[in-house]
Amino acid sequence: MKPDLREALQARILTGDGAMGTYLYGMGFPVGVSYEEFNVLRPEVIADVHRRYYEAGARVIETNTFSANLASLSHYGLDHEVEAINRAGVQIARDAVGNDAYVVGAVGSIRAGKRKNIATTQLEQLFHQQMDALLNAGVDGILLETFYDLEEALLALRIARKLSDVPVITQFAVEKEAVTQDGHPLAIAFNNLKQEGADVVGFNCRSGPNGIMRAIDSIVGDIVLPLSVFPNAGIPDYVDGKYMFSATPEYFAQSARKFADRGARIIGGCCGTTPEHIAAIAKSLEGYTPQTVQPEAQQLPVQRERITLQSEQSVSEPTIVDLVKERHTVIVELDPPRDLNIQKFMDGARALKEIKADAVTMADNSLAVTRMSNIALASLVQHQVGIRPLVHIACRDRNLIGTQSHMMGLDALGIDHVLAVTGDPARFGDLPDSSSVYDLTSFEMIRMIKQLNEGIAFSGKALKQKANFITGAAFNPNVKYLDKAIARLEKKIDSGADYIMTQPVYDNELIVRIAEATKHLSVPIFIGIMPLASGRNAEYLHNEVPGIQLSDDVRRRMAGLEGEEGRAEGVRIAEELLDTALEYFKGIYLITPFMFYEMTVQLTDYVWRKTSGKTG
Repeated sequence: MKPDLREALQARILTGDGAMGTYLYGMGFPVGVSYEEFNVLRPEVIADVHRRYYEAGARVIETNTFSANLASLSHYGLDHEVEAINRAGVQIARDAVGNDAYVVGAVGSIRAGKRKNIATTQLEQLFHQQMDALLNAGVDGILLETFYDLEEALLALRIARKLSDVPVITQFAVEKEAVTQDGHPLAIAFNNLKQEGADVVGFNCRSGPNGIMRAIDSIVGDIVLPLSVFPNAGIPDYVDGKYMFSATPEYFAQSARKFADRGARIIGGCCGTTPEHIAAIAKSLEGYTPQTVQPEAQQLPVQRERITLQSEQSVSEPTIVDLVKERHTVIVELDPPRDLNIQKFMDGARALKEIKADAVTMADNSLAVTRMSNIALASLVQHQVGIRPLVHIACRDRNLIGTQSHMMGLDALGIDHVLAVTGDPARFGDLPDSSSVYDLTSFEMIRMIKQLNEGIAFSGKALKQKANFITGAAFNPNVKYLDKAIARLEKKIDSGADYIMTQPVYDNELIVRIAEATKHLSVPIFIGIMPLASGRNAEYLHNEVPGIQLSDDVRRRMAGLEGEEGRAEGVRIAEELLDTALEYFKGIYLITPFMFYEMTVQLTDYVWRKTSGKTG
């Protein structure tokens, strides 16, 4: 007889299992079907996945019931199968693993971070129906996972407590900030969950190990219950028609020890993880005695100050393309804020104006995370600060109507420099139920924008006057086969791209290879350089972000460095990369990490000093 899950967690760390949905997808099963229905249609497949995780070392096994509620199953015509699918999910897991494993009933958020038109009473009925079936089938506990709002998590927890006294694990999906999506600090949220009867609190999905670790470290006060963590295997990349995750089992093994130090008592994986990841976690934790680390204090937000629009100085010609043909030219990226406080953003823009950067560029909800409109910030930067804005336009968020409307608005504001990008899929962002539109590819986006320059609408009708957009294209050189990436880039130039901006590069040899491989191209290239902010930032980029690989030397130099020390070393490494880049490229694209604009101000000044062009 194994001890109660609560008792077990007092004595040791338990390894959780890994992904079910993305693992089935990786096995070749298509998206757009109910994987929960496999409990009754393909039980041998689900049993095999459970068995693989158990043999890898997992001792907390989640039933394949994450979306086995009436609201979700009804989309597949399975309205009357809720009880059967949940009961089967428990039985399959129980039969597939040993008696020393804890089978917990997985119950996912129904609102999924989006304010759907579902009344509270209806939510209660949906949770009650699913949990009742799981409990009657004999689970060892209930796992409430991927909740965004405290309100919904508390509602589900109360239903679980009304039905049973089995252990309940409650997990939020967050990104680095210690706040739920409905605005509750996690320390307060966890305390509320404890008062309502939760036994374990934690995190899953949405972020890789780095993001969840940052969220834990930013919690103000003690974490009042045992902690569980199930991170994604980094950020997914779309390669050859399939979603791929980049974080390795070795990286998860290293992260598992750090999570254990922070008080985690259940450590597993979510999207993109495999039995190999779980085996690495289990091996890493063998005989390991964790020491709980007190979370770091969180800096309180500053008072919001609104910036009013006032015309100071208009952006003058020549264009970025004209400039880079004559001299070294610097574009600097600043991330639009995720809240309503624009003070730091505007301070950064002013500092870059003072150091004589040639343009400030703003992404369009990068990584599918909601940020302030870059068209609004571009107008403020142009009129308030007097520096040229360069606006990214993502294919993801707007259909043909919205895209043309957006471009017409930019033209009316006199914002004429844009970068066409595909945009990361919405399902991996902070509003996963949002639609990814993709009416246009990036190639088509470039062609359509250039069509506006001819005075012709997307529909083919005349627009009475011509736009004057200078249109850029994105280029990721951090690939295995650079020649194939160059061939794709040539198609973007054929579509009408006026200039190219690359993803950040961290290898001097690669900079030289890019220069050699692109010397035949007819448009200028702005080589991307993003200074590293810390050792943890370096490991995150290397292990979790598709298309970025850091050299062993860079990782060694950044290892263990945080705060000012980490940023200083990150700037030194970026300066070394610039030494090479400036020999081969006149266009420099500096990317500001975490709004530490002082770093890119320093690097902009470095460019001017090295090229004897401008000075601040």
